[in-house]
Amino acid sequence: MEFKFESDQEFQIQAIESITKLFDGQHYVEAQFDLNEGGLASIPNSLEVDNDTILKNLKQVQEDNELPIDEKLEFIEEVVPLFDEETAVRFPNFSIEMETGTGKTYVYLRTILELFRRYGLRKFIIVVPSVAVREGVIKTLEMTQSHLRQLYDNLPYRYYAYDSSKLSDVRQFAFSDSVEIFVMTIDSFNKRSNRIYRPTDSLQGEVPIHFIQTTRPILVLDEPQNMVSQLRVKALATLNPLFTLRYSATHRIPYNLVYRLTPAEAYQKGLVKRIEVTGIEQEDDVNQAFVRVNKIQTKKNTQTAQLSVHKLMSDGTVKEQRVTVKPEDDLARKTNRSEYDGYIVDEIDPFRDFVRFVNGVEIEEGGSKGENKEAIFEAQIRDTISEHFLTQERLKPFDIKVLSLFFIDRVDNYAPESGVIRRLFRKCFDELKQKHVIWKDIEVESVQASYFAHQRTKSGEIIYENGTGETEHDVNAYDLIMKEKERLLSFDEPRCFIFSHSALREGWDSPNVFQICTLNQTASEMKKRQEIGRGVRLAVNQKGNRIYDEKVNVLTVIANESYASYVEGLQVEMEDEYGNQSLPPKPADARKRGVATLRTKYILKPEFKELWDRIKHKTRYAVSVDTDLLISDVVAELDNADIRPPRITRTKARVDINDDQVFSAVQMSMAKTVIDLAGRYPLPNLVDTIMHLLENTTPPMRLTRQTLLEIFMRTQKQQAALDNPHEFASATARIIKDKLTDQLIDGIKYEKIGECYEMCQFEAEIKSWDKYLIPTKRSIYDRVIFDSDTEKKFVEKLEKMEFVKLYVKLPAFFKVPTPIGTYNPDWAIVVEEPDCKEPRLYLVRETKSSTNPNDWRPDEKRKIDCGKRHFGDTLGVNYEVIDGSGDLRLPIKS
Repeated sequence: MEFKFESDQEFQIQAIESITKLFDGQHYVEAQFDLNEGGLASIPNSLEVDNDTILKNLKQVQEDNELPIDEKLEFIEEVVPLFDEETAVRFPNFSIEMETGTGKTYVYLRTILELFRRYGLRKFIIVVPSVAVREGVIKTLEMTQSHLRQLYDNLPYRYYAYDSSKLSDVRQFAFSDSVEIFVMTIDSFNKRSNRIYRPTDSLQGEVPIHFIQTTRPILVLDEPQNMVSQLRVKALATLNPLFTLRYSATHRIPYNLVYRLTPAEAYQKGLVKRIEVTGIEQEDDVNQAFVRVNKIQTKKNTQTAQLSVHKLMSDGTVKEQRVTVKPEDDLARKTNRSEYDGYIVDEIDPFRDFVRFVNGVEIEEGGSKGENKEAIFEAQIRDTISEHFLTQERLKPFDIKVLSLFFIDRVDNYAPESGVIRRLFRKCFDELKQKHVIWKDIEVESVQASYFAHQRTKSGEIIYENGTGETEHDVNAYDLIMKEKERLLSFDEPRCFIFSHSALREGWDSPNVFQICTLNQTASEMKKRQEIGRGVRLAVNQKGNRIYDEKVNVLTVIANESYASYVEGLQVEMEDEYGNQSLPPKPADARKRGVATLRTKYILKPEFKELWDRIKHKTRYAVSVDTDLLISDVVAELDNADIRPPRITRTKARVDINDDQVFSAVQMSMAKTVIDLAGRYPLPNLVDTIMHLLENTTPPMRLTRQTLLEIFMRTQKQQAALDNPHEFASATARIIKDKLTDQLIDGIKYEKIGECYEMCQFEAEIKSWDKYLIPTKRSIYDRVIFDSDTEKKFVEKLEKMEFVKLYVKLPAFFKVPTPIGTYNPDWAIVVEEPDCKEPRLYLVRETKSSTNPNDWRPDEKRKIDCGKRHFGDTLGVNYEVIDGSGDLRLPIKS
C-alpha cells in the first residue's frame, strides 16, 4: 500500500496561506555563506521584512480568518548561552490550531516548502514532545516525499531525525543550501548535559548546538502545549530561532493565532469520522463498599484525596458522589452507609500515590475497589471484538482493513501471559470467532500487537513499562505500529488489535482505527480528546485512497462509563480548552445583581393587614396510620416492582453537534444486559437496611421491625432480595415512604397553635439576579422575584388586572408543616370584583405550568393537598392551583 495525498483540500490550503501571507513583502533570498559570531560559517535563514509589516500582515490574516485581532506580535525573550555567551534571544510566535486527524503534519510540511519557494527560507527544526510523535513525523515525511516532490517540481529537501550519535548531521544542516528539516525531541536539547552542548571529535572539537545557532532556524513546534515549562521555553530559545510556528489541536498559550479549525467545525464538515459511544456500566449494584481514588493532593503540608463513593442521598437513593478526605475521615459517616464500616482513612501517601484505610485496604491513585472490574473489562473487550468483526465484514467490500485500539489501565494487566486483559481478550476472541467464518481459523496470538513507553538504560538496554527488556517481538511490534503504517493496514498483516497504555496518546494515529476501547480508568490523565484523536482520521483503502463515505467513517468508542457521561466529559474538555466560544453567549445581564425593595406604605394598607390576619396563623397537624392497610398496600406494589439484579449493561449512542457547536448524545439502542452479577454478594440484615434507609430520608420515617418483617414475609420478591439485596431494600423503603405518606396526607387534620408569622419578618431588601426580577405596581415590593416562566407570565397578568388590589409573593419564612417536609405556598392576593360572591376576596394561589394533578410530581400533589387542608379547612382562606394564564379561579356569583 502507498498512501495517497490530496493537494487541493481548501481548509489545508487556507492554513498554509495563513502562514505564508505573514511575510508578504519579503523577497526571495538566495543562499549565501555567512560568518557568524561564533566563527562558524553557515547558510542561515534571513528575514528582510520588519516587525511592523509582519504585524500588519498578521492583522489582515486574522481578519480574513474571522479570528480575534492582535495588536502586537507575541515574542518569547530569554537570556541563554549563545556561542557560550549569555545573550538575550527574542523571537515571534505564530499559532495554527487544527483538529486531530485533519492533516496537521501534512500542512506544516507543505508550509515549510512554501516558505522556501516564496522567500528562500531553508532551515527548519520540527520540535516534538516525545519519541512517539517523532516517529509519526518521520513516517509522514517518508510517506509524503513522492507527493511533495511532484507538487513542488522536485524541489530538493532533506529530512532526518536528530541522533546524538550522528552529530555530523548538524554540519550538513548548517552548510546545506537546500531545504533542511531536522526532527528533534525537546528532551534531546533541554538539559546542559545533553551531548548537543558538548564539543565532539566528529565536528573537530566544535559544539553541535553552535552550528544550529548560526542558521537562525525556523522552529515548527508539534504539540507545543507540552513545551510551556520554563526549562523547555529556555531550551527553545537556545536554538536561536528566527521565529516559531506552533501547531496543535489545543494551545495552552495561543500566541498570535493565524488559523483555527475547531473540533466542532471538523466534525460538521465531515473532515473526521463520526463518533458513536457504547457505554458499558455496572448498574443497580451498590451492595458493597465502592471507592475510587481520583486524585491525591498536597496543600500547605496537608494531604487530601478526592474519592468517588456510593453515598446515601436524602431521598433514599444511593448515588456515586465525589468526596474529599483527609487522614482519620470515616467514609461510613461521609456516605451514611454501614457498608463502609472500617473505611477510616489511615494514610494518604502523595509520593507512592495511594490511600490506605484502617481495615488494611490500600488503593492507588486511579485505582478502585468494590466494582466488578473484571466483569466490566470482559464486557468492553467482548463488545470491541464483536464490533471489530462486524465492521470488518461490512467494510471488506470497500477494501478496508479494520483496526481496534485498546487503552489499558496498567501494563501488568496485559503484558504478562496471565494478565487479566490478555486472558479476557483470548477468551472472548476464541468464543466470538466461532460465529464468524472468516475469523474461525485465526489464532488469537496472531492478531495482537502492543506498544508501551520505554526508556534506555546507561548500558543501552531498553526497559518497557512492564519492566521487561527489549525482545524481537517488542521491536517488531514497535516497527509495525510506529514505522510501518502501510503494512499494518494491509490484509497481508494479520495483526489488527493494538494495545497501549499512554504511549500512543499523542503523535500516533491510523486512518483505519474504527474501535477504541478505554480499559483505562476514567480518572486517567489521558483526556477523551486524546483517546478519540487516535482514530478520527478518515479511512483509506488498500490502494491508499481516502474514503469519504459517511457510512464508512464511523469511530466507535467502547467506554467504561455511560455514553451520556462520556459525551458530557468530551464537551467539558472542549469548553476547558476553547473557553465558552463553543457555547451560545450568555445575556449581558446574566450575572448582574438586583434588589427588590419593600414598600412600607403598602404593608400598612387595610387590605394587606386583613389579608395577613387571615393567613398568618401557624398550625400543627395530626395523622393516623392503619398498619394492616399499609402492609397490604406496600406488599401489593412491591410484588409488581421491577427489582433488577446487579448487572453490566451496554448502551450505544451517536454523537451529534448542534448549531451552537455543542456535542450531545443521541441514544441508538436500549440498554442491554451483557453480564448478570446476581447472587455474588453476601445477604445483609435486610430489616436493618430498610430501617436505616427510612430513617435517613427527608423527613425521617420509622416503622417497627415487626412491620418490616411482615412485609418481607408476605412479598413474592424474596428471590430478588437474594439477587440484589440493596436494590430490594431501596425499593421497599421507597414504596413504604410513598404509601405511608399517602395515608398520612389522606387523613391529615390541621389546628391553630396560637402562634403567627409577624409582618416584621418581611425583609426591607431582597437580593437576586437582575434577570429574575420584574418591576411591579401592585405588590408590596417594587420588584417581584420569579422562579419560572409560569410565574413571570402570572405576574405580568396580575399587573394588568384592575380588580387585583394587592399581592405578595409569600416569603421563604412562610411555611406550612406537612408529613413530607415544609410547604412554602406561592402567592397571597387581594381582589375586589363585583361579580364575586364577596366584595373583597383574600386568596392564596399556587402556580404550576399545568393545573392537571396528573402532571404534578407526587410530592407536589401531596403538599398541595396539605395546602388545601391548612388554608381552606382550617383558616377559611380560598386556595387554588392556577397556571400562568391569569385565570385566578375566582368564586363567582351564581
